[in-house]
Amino acid sequence: MILKDLEAQFVKYKNSNISYRRYGVGKKLLFCFHGYGEDAESFAFLETILGKNFDIIALDFPFHGLTDWKDELLFTDTDLINIIDLIASSTQKISILGYSMGGRIALHLLQTNPQKIEQLVLVAPDGFHHNIWHKISTQTFIGNKIFAFTMKHPLWMFALMKLFYKLNLFNKSIFNFVHYYLDDENSRWMLYKRWTTMRRFHPNLHLLKMIIQKNKIPIGLLFGKFDRVILTKHGLTFQRSLENFVEVKEIEAGHQLLKLKYAKEITDLFRS
Repeated sequence: MILKDLEAQFVKYKNSNISYRRYGVGKKLLFCFHGYGEDAESFAFLETILGKNFDIIALDFPFHGLTDWKDELLFTDTDLINIIDLIASSTQKISILGYSMGGRIALHLLQTNPQKIEQLVLVAPDGFHHNIWHKISTQTFIGNKIFAFTMKHPLWMFALMKLFYKLNLFNKSIFNFVHYYLDDENSRWMLYKRWTTMRRFHPNLHLLKMIIQKNKIPIGLLFGKFDRVILTKHGLTFQRSLENFVEVKEIEAGHQLLKLKYAKEITDLFRS
């Protein structure tokens, strides 16, 4: 069942209410996956540019935006596909626009459901470089327990981060980025719930390359030259041997690329 609340719409899934926003009047389906701590409204600026060609559907993931997630701390590609099918109710292929964390989710969905996907456009995407701390804290039982403890008692971690920063093992951008999300107690707990719930989305890059070649699925990648967290070089490494299918662009910007002034660079990556 789908309900509306002003601009937001909701679909009931299991025990949860999934929020999404719809922009545009086009016949092609474009699903948008937001970044960490963001929501579906991040993609509103694309309506005037892509709205004639696409029916743009932007989701709020668990513990983001207006989505009320009441199920266990686990969200999988099967859940995501089921929600997409509930909203779109269509057998046609979909395009996906993923930003940051949403890029990692899009890559994993391509890996498990290539038959449903027409193309990907990924903006400052996570997923091309595996974060060892993310893996330990979400993929191992002991690591997840330490993760939960640290979110409640973070002082030891802050001291270790400060030491790493002084030893030049952390650059300033990453140091500030971590403090931005972890200084507040509520933000730390949200980090735990979000990372833990989305832990199954970790693409296998080697497998993805084979899937892209076999299914001839085009991928456009946009990076910011001054982004110190998501680096262009990882996209270029992935592009090797896939030049016919993977396009990489770098622009004079940082990580925050979901802005109207970069709309042309984003839309130019769509091949149809």
